[in-house]
Amino acid sequence: MRVVPPTPEEPPQRPDAAELAGRQLFGLTTLLQLQKRARHTRTEQELGFLMVNDTFSLVRYRQALAWQRTERGDGAVLAVSGLSSVDADSPYARYACRLLAAHGDPAAIKELTTADLAPDLAEEWPEYLPAHGLWLPLTAPDERSLGGLLLAREEPWTDGERVLLENLGDAYAHAWGGLVRQQRRWHRDAARLKSLRTLGYVAAGLVALSLFPVRLSALAPAEVIPQAPTVVRAPFDGVVDKFLVTPNQPVTEDQPLFQLDPVRLQNRLDVAQATLEAAEAEYRQTAQQAVFDEKAKGQLVVLQGKRDQAMAEVTYVQDLLKRIVVHAPRAGLAVFTDVNDWIGRPVTQGERILMVAEPKDVELEIKLPVADAIAMDTGDPVSLFLNIDPQHPLDATVRLAAYQPEVGTDGVAAYRLKARFNDGQAPVRIGLQGTAKIYGQRTTLFYYLFRRPLAALRQRLGV
Repeated sequence: MRVVPPTPEEPPQRPDAAELAGRQLFGLTTLLQLQKRARHTRTEQELGFLMVNDTFSLVRYRQALAWQRTERGDGAVLAVSGLSSVDADSPYARYACRLLAAHGDPAAIKELTTADLAPDLAEEWPEYLPAHGLWLPLTAPDERSLGGLLLAREEPWTDGERVLLENLGDAYAHAWGGLVRQQRRWHRDAARLKSLRTLGYVAAGLVALSLFPVRLSALAPAEVIPQAPTVVRAPFDGVVDKFLVTPNQPVTEDQPLFQLDPVRLQNRLDVAQATLEAAEAEYRQTAQQAVFDEKAKGQLVVLQGKRDQAMAEVTYVQDLLKRIVVHAPRAGLAVFTDVNDWIGRPVTQGERILMVAEPKDVELEIKLPVADAIAMDTGDPVSLFLNIDPQHPLDATVRLAAYQPEVGTDGVAAYRLKARFNDGQAPVRIGLQGTAKIYGQRTTLFYYLFRRPLAALRQRLGV
């Protein structure tokens, strides 16, 4: 048997000189383009976005962040790759600030790993960053440390990538330093324009404007409700079997509205009738025995009471069965939400099922939140902006204002107000909703604008 020797593995092919020159030319072109774009940025935020996102076209990485050093020695995260804005209070941003405040050396580029960090920072490193980080310091032409760029990925960094990043870092630092100088010069020019005379005129104008008289107002949700509706309640405990009308249907007096389930009452009637028959039979049998037995005569009174009780139960259940169909107490509009919300739903005696209201006899119910409450009184004007027609407000007048706030289904404590619509306006349909603007007492423009901030400050200070 012939043994075939194994074929030796071919060594990996190295790029030829032309391919290597092409890669170098592409890297140099990308470097020049990034330097040009950095010098043409107009704000620090734009430059930060460029540094953390577009540097990827020169070297590959998974995460990048731009860190800005402050005058106090600490710093803040300026930009993060993949994000349009940075939350300074996020755990990632706080960790980056602690890391770079301790290890953000402004002198030279260096690689950062967990072996180079303090124990507390090294323990949290895998949670926020890949294994290999590279710190690129950015120093302005006047030797002032601006901050730096932190790049991180899973593979180690090569010497060629460090050389490219050092050259790119000089352009980033030069552009950043120019933006800082421009911002400082703008602040100095703005400060020169604010002379004492200008400030005096502005202050006088603001004081005069703040004393301008205006009327307090507040916005609150509102709904059109019937003014004097007749409430239709459940006559006894039961289950709603069917509705004989639809929501907002016009009804006449004594028209059937809904019916409760008769099964339970019918069973109860059958049991009561059987109990009555048994009581009557027992009473008749004892009455026959009482002719000859004195002891049976003494039981007649008790058996008669049981028979009367059973008869009263039958009469009572029969009366309930007569009331199983609820009729309209008056003519008007049947106001309720949806038939499907009631079918099969158990109700208790006296529970409100629907209302019968006059369609034209309506008013406005307003729920004014406690936080927006203003000083007002009955007779104050109200403007209603309906959701279906906000361009044509309706005028109303406050007729009732509750003194005790109530917590609504949305969990907001609010005062309940009721307002009547002014005469001469088109009728409004019951159930329409919108936003009511309530006008209160007159005050100054200053108080009108700063009422909420002043209330919050007073609550914070406890005065």
